[in-house]
Amino acid sequence: MRFQRPLVPGRLIRRCKRFLADVRLEDGAEVTAHCPNPGAMLGLTDPGLRVWLEPNDDPRRKLGFSWRLAELPGGHWAGVDAGFANRVVAEALAEGRVPALPGHGRVRPEVRYAARSRVDFLLSAAGQPDTYLEVKNVHLRREGDRAEFPDCVTARGARHMRDLARMVAAGHRAAVLFLVQRTDCARFGLAADLDPGYAAAARAAAAAGVVFLCHATRIGPEGVTLAQALPVDLG
Repeated sequence: MRFQRPLVPGRLIRRCKRFLADVRLEDGAEVTAHCPNPGAMLGLTDPGLRVWLEPNDDPRRKLGFSWRLAELPGGHWAGVDAGFANRVVAEALAEGRVPALPGHGRVRPEVRYAARSRVDFLLSAAGQPDTYLEVKNVHLRREGDRAEFPDCVTARGARHMRDLARMVAAGHRAAVLFLVQRTDCARFGLAADLDPGYAAAARAAAAAGVVFLCHATRIGPEGVTLAQALPVDLG
């Protein structure tokens, strides 16, 4: 997935509200950018962090920039836009680049299921059970090279785990794909201390037959794409 316009670098002044961030550009100008991420963004909101913004000239938008990337120590990157996770996975599914999910002839996004949920993707193929695929954006790293999810309490996420388990019980397949939008991680685990309820629901879903996957990403000023699979530890 490529960015539509060349990105502009700057330094983060503050994430002043949930969806807003003040940034000082390299020419000294201060701008307010859209922050397309509802999460806590732990470790990615320190003042002075070098960030990259995508400009836009759409008169319907109130802000002229959207925050896309953050630079990390050691030449690493983090993707800020949580909405990119589904777009990156959609491209990879269309190109057959998710080895654990092969051979699906039809991929439908945002399909209603269960009592009050939508699954990110419903994968279908003739003669095979449907696969219900939930995608989770990951950008939390606290220790070593371990990526974690979630970064805050998510009752909705726990409900999705229970819904996927019900799909397996009904004879379908179900999977969760954690997409790590940072390049300094080599493995994945649950942040059970931040949300014990989600961790318990995820482990129960795995015991019920839901498949848990994780993939890294390649990130740079040009865009974000799916990279190699990473080991998952739900313990």
